Amino acid sequence: MSRSCKSSNNCLLAGVAKSDITVESSNMRINDPLYAKALVLDDGETKVAIITMDVTAIGSRTVSREILNDSADDFMPRLRSRILDEFNIPGCNVMVNASHTHPFHGQLLCDDDEQINRTVDALSRAMQSMTPVMIGTGVGYEDRITINRTVKLKNGRDWTIRIGNPCPPDDEVEELRPIDPEIGIIRIDRTDGRPLAVVYNFACHLLMVVPQGGVTADFPGFASKIIEDNLGHGAMALFIQGAGGDVCEVFNKDMNRPRDSEENGTTLGLSVLKAWREVKVKDVKLKAISETIDLPRRTDFLEVISGLEQEQAELIASLAYTTSLNFKAFLPLFMKHMLSQDYPSDYFYRYFHAEMTGNTDLSVMDAKNQKEIDKYLANIRLMERSVEIQSNIYTLKKHQKLNEDAGEPTISAEVQGIKIGDCVLISSPAEVLVEIGLNVKKASPYKHTFIASITNGYLHYSPPMEYYRRGGYEVTECLLAPQWQELYEKKAQEIIGRFR
Repeated sequence: MSRSCKSSNNCLLAGVAKSDITVESSNMRINDPLYAKALVLDDGETKVAIITMDVTAIGSRTVSREILNDSADDFMPRLRSRILDEFNIPGCNVMVNASHTHPFHGQLLCDDDEQINRTVDALSRAMQSMTPVMIGTGVGYEDRITINRTVKLKNGRDWTIRIGNPCPPDDEVEELRPIDPEIGIIRIDRTDGRPLAVVYNFACHLLMVVPQGGVTADFPGFASKIIEDNLGHGAMALFIQGAGGDVCEVFNKDMNRPRDSEENGTTLGLSVLKAWREVKVKDVKLKAISETIDLPRRTDFLEVISGLEQEQAELIASLAYTTSLNFKAFLPLFMKHMLSQDYPSDYFYRYFHAEMTGNTDLSVMDAKNQKEIDKYLANIRLMERSVEIQSNIYTLKKHQKLNEDAGEPTISAEVQGIKIGDCVLISSPAEVLVEIGLNVKKASPYKHTFIASITNGYLHYSPPMEYYRRGGYEVTECLLAPQWQELYEKKAQEIIGRFR
């Protein structure tokens, strides 16, 4: 379909551009560049800018105690001020999403001023390239590359699958929590039918990196390249992080294969293209709403820490005496008993002969050794839980200090909605967990509602209220009180409702 537009007052326009924002350092290996990608949409009445950045978080230095230090605390107000001054786009119409790619060492991005300059430059070039477009929205599906990393245990607790944690014992596991396999698709075509851009939204956690390490946009970087290479015509793919706070890659803890995000990126990219082909484009209208709400800070740190310290003391007190076993003695003994539970110490005929002659030495020794093995294994489980507890206590104390230093009972959070035709993007500055994202989608009256988490700021994790009593990692790494969920979901629904 092709048509022309006589003025921007009756025609939907769009432009895209990107800037390389990768750190410039001879000491850092750059596997693939990091980008700030800008999409500008203008229907003649409303102009919006959607910026996607290959960065762990936006404005996260203080709130992360410098752990996520690539983007300065004042990044968003400085960027929005420049955009308002130079392009007359109000801040409430500017959405900035972080992909949440994780550095395992070193800094990812160029310096603070250059981040602003290069992002503004991308937006400027996008504005200069504005062209008439038509837009369609749809969804794809991909469930092969991610899992929910929160393991529900039979004892009522949660255990999180992380590189920094051992996995729980198999016999203690009840089930995994769900993922959101939906891929949100916003297809933007020039009016002559050539693709201009595709925005794709997917809930994930970018932890796989690349085999040799260094800077990488992780698997959305590979996915975007696959998409762009296949679409051609200079089309740009923009990834928006979804509600993936408790999601990780299926092979995140696989110790038998190199850590490489390219395979996941290829899989995701092809799934995006498959869904993109089914999306029909049309004329659409735009609208943007942004509001700030105050979310309550968590106040139960001392109570939770005290409970963990008591549990840790009880675990240490319950360590069993294992006679002469150390790890060097335990491992071969354990392997023998695993290899043959009936005849662990020798060939079967030795046991048959002993039985014929009334000799019980082998069976008595095996029974004694099995008890020592069982005690040693129980101690390993206690050690693993104790290590997890120690890590949780450290994290809780860190967040307790953050909240105390803030000196305020609440923390501000921007909730932004952008309506594009029959699709709504709704944001959160926190790492939204899957269940929250599914709740917002289910409550929305629109055919397509996509969650843009880690957007316009950073507040760490945001778990559902019911999760707090179960003590998983996302609850531990959290600044917010449980009541945040009701406040956020209510505001998200209110903003979505005002689009109608």
